[in-house]
Amino acid sequence: MSAPEAKRLGILLFEGVEELDAVGPWEVLSWWTANFPEDGYAATTFSLDGAPVRCAKGMTIVPDHSAADVGPLEVLLHPGGRGTRPQMVDPEHLERVRQWRRDVPLMTSVCTGSLVYAAAGLLAGKPATSYRNELDTLAELDPTIEVRRDDRFVDAGDVISSAGVSAGIDMAFHLIVRLVGVERARQVRRGIQYDPEPPV
Repeated sequence: MSAPEAKRLGILLFEGVEELDAVGPWEVLSWWTANFPEDGYAATTFSLDGAPVRCAKGMTIVPDHSAADVGPLEVLLHPGGRGTRPQMVDPEHLERVRQWRRDVPLMTSVCTGSLVYAAAGLLAGKPATSYRNELDTLAELDPTIEVRRDDRFVDAGDVISSAGVSAGIDMAFHLIVRLVGVERARQVRRGIQYDPEPPV
């Protein structure tokens, strides 16, 4: 009997994505899934067309898949960055996000990725957060959102949002806790030596 296919954790990449929004969670999730395959998850990246993307500060990332061939996702992570500005007013992208919401059990965001979710209607009546300089924008996009201004991440059940940039790392650890458990998250934290003690 063949082993069941791993449940996929997909990180969306796009032009102007903030590097750490995507790469921070990727480090956490890929280290976890590579070192503990018995948990039954696999981390992957995708862009809409499968082509490389140039990030906000110039890094180029080659995704694993296109949106068409990434396959079913258990979790989708929508990063932020300046590339989310046009997405927020792009009807095609917003409808795509709504379709993902229908197909994907758990939607997550980092930084201004939550603004895209808000514009698509995914956060209506839910608590959420975003990059600190865009919290007012989050509230303006949908006044029914309970904006959590001081939280690193907010778990609203079927949607998890996180604050800016490095907060996505903390959200990724929370994701491991939710999917597998606290001890696994601690093993991953030790594995990537994530012990935040800011030097300044």
